[in-house]
Amino acid sequence: MKAKDILAVKGRRVITIHQDNTVIEAIALFFANRVGSLIVVDENDDIKGILAPNDVLKAVHNDLDNIQHTKVSRFMSTNLIVAKLDDDIDYIQAVMTENRVRHIPIIEKGKLQGLVSIGDVVKAQLKIRDVENQYLKEYIEGKYPA
Repeated sequence: MKAKDILAVKGRRVITIHQDNTVIEAIALFFANRVGSLIVVDENDDIKGILAPNDVLKAVHNDLDNIQHTKVSRFMSTNLIVAKLDDDIDYIQAVMTENRVRHIPIIEKGKLQGLVSIGDVVKAQLKIRDVENQYLKEYIEGKYPA
């Protein structure tokens, strides 16, 4: 299974936030959309980074007195780890595990195609295993002619 297969099931909608928005506005977006990360963009909708809840916690911890005015750009991660539509989910999972990230933007020809979470990857792998198990059970039970 590939990233494009996951996106075909879950959809390609990605919640973004402008780099000049405040961390408080980001918190509102997290809760309103029930997402685990926000893609940070500039005025041209070019991707500049990603903001995770852990980044928000750092912002609150490091600058609690000014959190009302603290910009997303100050705490977002700018070293994006991305994948392509044709990348295999085992590869994506390995990249996520190695880099300790929970979300990977899917980029194709310089454009954001979607966002894959570790939950999406696990769900897809479970589906694959369930199908394999069903075929093996049916084979063992003799449901297929030899």
